[in-house]
Parts: sequence; C-alpha cells; structure tokens
Amino acid sequence: MPLETPSRIVQELARHGYNAEREAVTLIAGAANPSSALVRAVEHAEDDAFRITAADVRAVLDADRAADAPTTPSPTETSSDGGTATPDPPISTAKPTEDGASKQIRSPGETTGDGGGRDVTRSPKPVDIAGDITGQSTGTGEYADFVKVFKDRYERLSSHLRGRVNHRPAEAIQRMSGGSDTAMVGLVNDIRSTASGHWLVELEDTTGTFPCLVMKDRDFASAVDELLMDECIAVEGTLADDSGIMFVDSIYFPDVPRTHEPNTADRHVQAALISDVHVGSQEFMADAWNNFTDWLHTEEAHAVEYLLVAGDMVEGVGVYPNQDEELDIIDIYEQYERFSEYLKQVPGDVEIVMIPGNHDAVRLAEPQPGFDETLRDIMDVHDARITGNPSTVTVEGVNVLMYHGVSLDEVIAELPEEKASYDDPHKAMYQLLKKRHVAPQYGGHLRLAPEKKDYLVIDDVPDIFHTGHVHKLGWGKYHNVLAVNSGCWQSQTDFQKSVNIDPDAGYAPIVDLDTLDMTVRKFA
Repeated sequence: MPLETPSRIVQELARHGYNAEREAVTLIAGAANPSSALVRAVEHAEDDAFRITAADVRAVLDADRAADAPTTPSPTETSSDGGTATPDPPISTAKPTEDGASKQIRSPGETTGDGGGRDVTRSPKPVDIAGDITGQSTGTGEYADFVKVFKDRYERLSSHLRGRVNHRPAEAIQRMSGGSDTAMVGLVNDIRSTASGHWLVELEDTTGTFPCLVMKDRDFASAVDELLMDECIAVEGTLADDSGIMFVDSIYFPDVPRTHEPNTADRHVQAALISDVHVGSQEFMADAWNNFTDWLHTEEAHAVEYLLVAGDMVEGVGVYPNQDEELDIIDIYEQYERFSEYLKQVPGDVEIVMIPGNHDAVRLAEPQPGFDETLRDIMDVHDARITGNPSTVTVEGVNVLMYHGVSLDEVIAELPEEKASYDDPHKAMYQLLKKRHVAPQYGGHLRLAPEKKDYLVIDDVPDIFHTGHVHKLGWGKYHNVLAVNSGCWQSQTDFQKSVNIDPDAGYAPIVDLDTLDMTVRKFA
C-alpha cells in the first residue's frame, strides 16, 4: 500500500493491530521508502507491543543508513480527496445561531474549497491542562470537608464581586442602624415568595445569614428567577427601620465581563468537539462514527489537529433502570476495548483529550478524576490525554473549559424555559458562565465530592466552554465565550423515549481556533 500521508500510515498500522506515537508516524512518512519503513518498524517492535514508538522507527532507519542501503520511493497512489470516501448522508439545514458563533451545518460530502491535505510537517503545540482533580482528591465525606469546600467556593466567587459593591459581613449588617445603605456578598441559602408576591432571598457568608427582600415591581426582579441555591451573588439595598431585613435595589452575579476578549490561535487550526459516544449501547451509531473518522482522513479536514471528547465514551453498566436490555456489550472493560478500536480510526496526527462522564467507570461525584490505570492502558491510543471532569485544556493558546454537564439537568429543571431548556442547552451553559460555577446547586441529583478546594468554580474565563450529557446540539456566544454542547453518537434509546429525550446524534462541531467561528458537520 503506497504511503504518502500520515493518515494512510495510521490506517495501515491499525490494519496490523498497532497505534503509533505521532513522531513515529512523522518519521515513517519522511522515510525514503515509507512502506518498507513501516513493515520493518512493525517487525522491530516487541512481540507484545501495542504501539509503534519513535525508537522503533529510528532503529530501522539507522540500520538503513549504516548499511547505506538504496531505497526507492513507492509510487504515489492518487486519490481525488486524499482519503476514504464517505457515503452521502441526508443534506442538513443551517441551524439558527447567536452572536456569530457559527457558520453553518455541513454534511461530509459538502466541500469548502479549502484544498490542501494533512500536513506531515506540522507540529501541534503541547496541550496544557489545569484544574484536574486526578490524584488530588482528599475528601473523606466528613462534615468538616463540606464546610471547607463551601468556604472555598465563597472566598473565590466573592472575589469577583467585592470590587463592585461596598459589602459588609452579615454580622456587621445586623448591627447597623435602620435605614442605612448597605451591601452583602453571600451564597444563596434560601429563596421563597411572600404572601404579597415579593421574593425573600436569604444570603449566607462566613459570619452568618441575612434576609434580603426583592420587591416584585422592581425592574430587576426577574433576576430572582435565575437564582439557584448555593450560588454566590451580591446585593445592594437599604435596611428596614428595624434593621431586620434589607430592601434590595440591585443584584450582581460574578459573571463574565462584557469586555472579555478571547484568546485565539496564531495560525489556522481546528478542533473537533464531541461527547457522549456511548460505545456498548445497541443504539451506538457506528456508521456515523465511521463517516466522521473517514472524513478526518480527507484533505478537507487537514486543519483538524485536536479532538476534544467531553465524556461518556461508553454506555456503562447499571446507569439507569433496565439498561442491560439495551446493551450491545455487557462487560464494562469490553466496552472500553471496543471504544479504543473506534478511536484507532482517528488520524494519528490528531491530538486527543478526553474527560469522563456519568456513564464512565469513575466515581459519580464531581469533580470526577480521570480513569484508573487499567482503563488508561486500554484507551492508550495516539497518546490520548485523559484528564478529570471538569478541566481547562489549553490548545494553541485557546482555553477550553471541558465539563461533561450533569448539572445542566438541574439548571434546566429549576429555571424558566426561556432561560434554559433542552432544545437550547447552550443557554443553560450561559447561566453557568454567569454564575462562574459549573455546578452551583448542591443537594439535588448532582453528587458533590467535598474537597479542600472547589474544583467546580470557574476562576478564569474560558474562551470555549464545551459540554455534553444532555444529547442535544446547541451553541452560541456569551460575552464572547463560545458555548458548545456537542450532541451525541447514540440514537434514541427506550429509556430516552420514556423521559421524552430526542437526541441530536451524529454531529461534530468543528471550531476554527484562530477565529472561534464554528461549523457543525453532520455524519448521520
């Protein structure tokens, strides 16, 4: 098989049962006779090796040079698209966008005139990862641990608010004279309506609690509809005559500054954002996945150098009632082994980063650490980077906050439909950005692991916010942050029918990291 591109080399290695280090692929592609170099590198590898290393390739190339062996390049195999042809899927239509966050939806058969091909000389910048809980968990579940994590949440989120109001601690406000102007920063401890239809919001800081009354006729009263328990806000207002309550004049959220200027790459390079692959389910869409990975090998995808997977690589076992009736693979390790085989279809020069989700074999409580060594070994394809949920991944200078998204269920359940819905999951993501926390509400279906540090706080504003979980496609920009929920690769299950979930399956959002524009590709 003539080999003139890294994608063809990776395909040929996969046919032999190997994956390879990126440098190994580059060395083979640059050899005088790539076909011969590949075969001899495979022969040189250890019998039980799973991956061809750069050392394997150098060994055979050095032997060639030492013997001064003549080499002849293989004839070039011509191809109209530089890769495997994909079947024509149904033509898709453009989905409404917000704030210029996307260009359009394309089917894989549609071309853009970009030309080019997968460049063997390119070298993606190293991926940096921050906020990874893996190996850092110290929580024991004792009461003191919960106190620590909420105190840390308060201190870090209040730092975004203290410069905007002249705040006082709760205990100091309790000693102030009636009629005084004051302000407080605190976590929402309680929300209830009065008999007159006003809102009573109780805030808590490290010194105590204080009640704040939002009158229903104030122009900002609708902000109460956006409040979730345990989130951090600031209020300004005036104390009642008896100093027992504050009449609120304004409400502030930690929020993303409207002046936020996102980072962009200094060259044209793209990242594919996907989630919820669910290998092991009878409804896993293998054909759509094959269309996607085939497209990644074409010249049209030459700029796609990163694949970011936001959790639920496999279907898991025992995640929901009667799930076993919908499983194609009933052993969790076999599910990951099958996922690894599908991952081998991705070009070897694509950098892969993955976080776990609620269907994966890690603890359900967030933050979730990355996979254990057994599963990491199974999924050790193309040197994939595995990190915790959530994590901030920096690619080409662009900060991508990756979070699987279990908290989106509670945000959508608690807030008005116009603020958050399954049809527009990115709007629920806007709320998390506004609150600067990926899972602000504690005590519902979301499990929280108490740690010394609250890993779910959004300290630094990301350039891209990538989630999954809800199996719906949605994207838009919030204060210049691109929010993307990337859909799934699983058609509707019986369980999803029972809870009225109609998934958006077989889509791959492709982000231009140099502009943060986005194209959604449809492969189903």
